[in-house]
Amino acid sequence: MTDTFAFLKPAVDAHTMGINSLASVLGECGYEVLISPPKIAEAVGEIEYEANQRRLAAWLKEKKVTKVGLSYRLDPKKAAQLAGYFVKALKDHGLLAYQGGPLRALYFAGLPEACALVCKEHRGLVETFHGGESLTETLEKLAVPPWRIPKEIAASSRYDDWRLQFGREIIKKGDYQAVGPAKKPRYPEFGSRLDTIEKRLAFNQNKPFRPLMRAHVGPYSLEMSREEAVQKFYGWVEELAAGGLLDILSIGTSQLTQSNFGENWAGKPNGGGVPINSRAEYEEVWARSRPLLVRTYAGTKNIPYLAAVHEESLNICWHALSLWWFNQLDGRGPYGLLENLNEHLKTIEYIAETKKPLEANVSHHFAFRGADDLTYIVSTYLAARLAEKMGIKTFILQNMLNTPRSTWGMQDLAKSRALLELVSGLAGPNFKIILQPRAGLDYFRPDLEEAKAQLAAVTALMDDIEPQNEASPPIIHVVGYSEGLHLADPAVVNESIRITQYALEEYRRLKKKGDAEDMSRNTAVRERTLKLVAGAREIIAAIEEHIDDPYSAAGLYKIFVAGFLPTPYLWSDEPEFKYAKKWRTKPHQGGISVIDEAGNLVKPAARLDYAVGKIKEAEYFLAQKQ
Repeated sequence: MTDTFAFLKPAVDAHTMGINSLASVLGECGYEVLISPPKIAEAVGEIEYEANQRRLAAWLKEKKVTKVGLSYRLDPKKAAQLAGYFVKALKDHGLLAYQGGPLRALYFAGLPEACALVCKEHRGLVETFHGGESLTETLEKLAVPPWRIPKEIAASSRYDDWRLQFGREIIKKGDYQAVGPAKKPRYPEFGSRLDTIEKRLAFNQNKPFRPLMRAHVGPYSLEMSREEAVQKFYGWVEELAAGGLLDILSIGTSQLTQSNFGENWAGKPNGGGVPINSRAEYEEVWARSRPLLVRTYAGTKNIPYLAAVHEESLNICWHALSLWWFNQLDGRGPYGLLENLNEHLKTIEYIAETKKPLEANVSHHFAFRGADDLTYIVSTYLAARLAEKMGIKTFILQNMLNTPRSTWGMQDLAKSRALLELVSGLAGPNFKIILQPRAGLDYFRPDLEEAKAQLAAVTALMDDIEPQNEASPPIIHVVGYSEGLHLADPAVVNESIRITQYALEEYRRLKKKGDAEDMSRNTAVRERTLKLVAGAREIIAAIEEHIDDPYSAAGLYKIFVAGFLPTPYLWSDEPEFKYAKKWRTKPHQGGISVIDEAGNLVKPAARLDYAVGKIKEAEYFLAQKQ
């Protein structure tokens, strides 16, 4: 008997990536998988009504479903109520196997608290998924026999499972806790206002190699006043500087710091982050952070001005801009897209004058909004090419792994290598590329011990991007293992750095002994990389052929509006962005691919034909803005 799976979610819950990813994998395992259509999603959202229970039961019978799952990743109490009515509906209509019905298994996916409530209420009847399960764990819970799992899925699972087990063993043994401060390079400018990230890297001669460690911190609580939060942050800064493990302090500022710096904030919501609101406070952070390098978020208003503030008060070690993001498009800033791009290009001109590096926070913001792997790669290439053309000398190549978290490790390696190959092609005497990988924002499990193991596992993944280069990655953005549960404080940051450094050294030791796979020889990763490079080159070539002056604010605007960078989960419903939202995407073979309305994969040529055909419309929208 071949099972038919059905995955349900209420219409109000927008979280679909996990369901779509699992549906894709099960489809490759030979199962029929159904995802609740709109009318059933509406019925599930109000499942307490008997009419909706009847509608759901009839649909499950009609589709001959044998295994059914409910997903709800919002309020835990509401989730438990939905699950209760869901189980009641199935029982009342005699659908469960012990009643002689067709349903042999029930599943629920939600937040950890919701899963705990569901387990307590429906002991043994409902299998729960709280997020963060590995692919192997997921398939085991779904009772998928090994013979059904395709070789490529099994191979990727082995790589991911091996790394996670590697991480678990590191955490269990606890030897990482003995990792101490790195030997700090000493040169005349070290820790002074003349210090730079390039000098730190040039003098980083630790043996064994130790990447520079960056971490993002910023306390915030509704129970603290603005002044209290800033004072608490000062204490954190001193603690991190004294610990000797951190190299680069990234200030997690409030959204108000970014949008209303130096203004009166009375009556304005903070939105999270440390609420710094003056040059003097930034200067105090710099003074207390010696000898750390320091950086912070760019502004979302008066962007060139804030870049100058950061330069003068923090000696910011590099600037970061997001180009298409942090504006009206995503609700994170006051400017329209074109105005935002103009402001960012003015800021890049200023950054080039300072000779400071630029980091592009671009690709993962596309990924957060459903973009495919080629868009992830191409968007960063465009940002790097723009930086090079505008006179930036050093480009910080941030690469967020595990985004979305369903991404297979082998696909992450392929994406990373393709991205690095394309961007490194721009490098020369006057343009240097510095790789900076990091874990994904929603990668970590709420179980802190498991999250620590995940941190070690993703460190191994980072090392496999350039496995033959012992000086890579030169910088690691260390995400605190507690991020799945709460913000990282100095103790968590320091422990996370210890885990990262120890895992890197231990993984390299195992590879030298032959006890870990040499991923430089993995043919599946190589084939995936070649495919991504070819697809990305095709898109870049089309952009440069058909868009006048693509590396300008107007050019970048037209690239987005015409649909060269598909972004299906864009919040904005403005007509000018309808072509950017034309294509859907879905998880496919461990990555994210563009699909058409029928669910079929779309080749780069087809999406390019569509985007080229919409350039005139993009130029019309541009003319309305000028």
